[in-house]
Amino acid sequence: MSDTQQERYLVTGATGAQGGAVLKLLSERGREVVGLARHTATPHDGAIVRTVDLADREGLCRAFEGVTRVAAGLPLVYDMEMASAYAANLVHAAERAGVRRLVLNTNLPVPSKPTGYPAFETRRIAEETLRSSGLPITVLRPPLYLDNLFGPGHAPALVNDGVLAFPLPNSLPVSWMSLDDMAAATVAALDGADELVGSALPVGGPEAVTGPRLAELFARELGREVTFHAMAPGDFEAAVGAIMGPELGAGIAGGYHWAWASAGEDAFTADPVAVEKHLGIRLTPLRRWIAAQPWSRWARPAD
Repeated sequence: MSDTQQERYLVTGATGAQGGAVLKLLSERGREVVGLARHTATPHDGAIVRTVDLADREGLCRAFEGVTRVAAGLPLVYDMEMASAYAANLVHAAERAGVRRLVLNTNLPVPSKPTGYPAFETRRIAEETLRSSGLPITVLRPPLYLDNLFGPGHAPALVNDGVLAFPLPNSLPVSWMSLDDMAAATVAALDGADELVGSALPVGGPEAVTGPRLAELFARELGREVTFHAMAPGDFEAAVGAIMGPELGAGIAGGYHWAWASAGEDAFTADPVAVEKHLGIRLTPLRRWIAAQPWSRWARPAD
């Protein structure tokens, strides 16, 4: 384990959901931490956040000065050249700073074979660039985040109509994971033993469940009937594209097109025993996470 009193941490994407959870946890544990974000430099969860784009190599080098531990991830980018350049810039800045551990969150699983979908392949090229650099790298490959289901795209229908809609086949199991658990896994990897260096770990929650099974768990905690609706990935792409633009819609939805067409049963799962053993964390049971969320926030006003 590292002597955390002598460490300085840096978190990319610090104002986003994933990076923000890591920044918050490090701050709560009293670590010296700085966040990076593309569009804001306001303090966040007690830490300084600097405005630096991953495309800005020299800006990254300045931000990395004095940093020893880095939690990194890619933004919503689905251009292969851009993803490769971002990863190369991270390598350059980390090498110049003498970073002692860099943890990459791939944001999604990375299938063993190329998929043709930028949702996965941009993450694959970033991982390969970092792991081939010779830096002390640990890669974490999460599945899907439970917290997405608490957002405006899913929660209102879940709470008010009893419909859990998600663009995955009924039969595909997923080790749904909370952002808090992913943050705990990231910090554990940042501070963990040297045996973690060079590894790529599939991570996930303690239970792999299908969509209908997840709907059952929601029904028990919400006290109402809940039905899983397996959205067609094309419908999901259109809905996301209407909000975020067709390019991002296609990029985000690509992973779900692949899930419907090619994914095996283990594509979005992880071994919870291995996760807890290697990282020394305790994963949050699905029912406990569901019960802890303030679902009434999404309830329609009474007539």
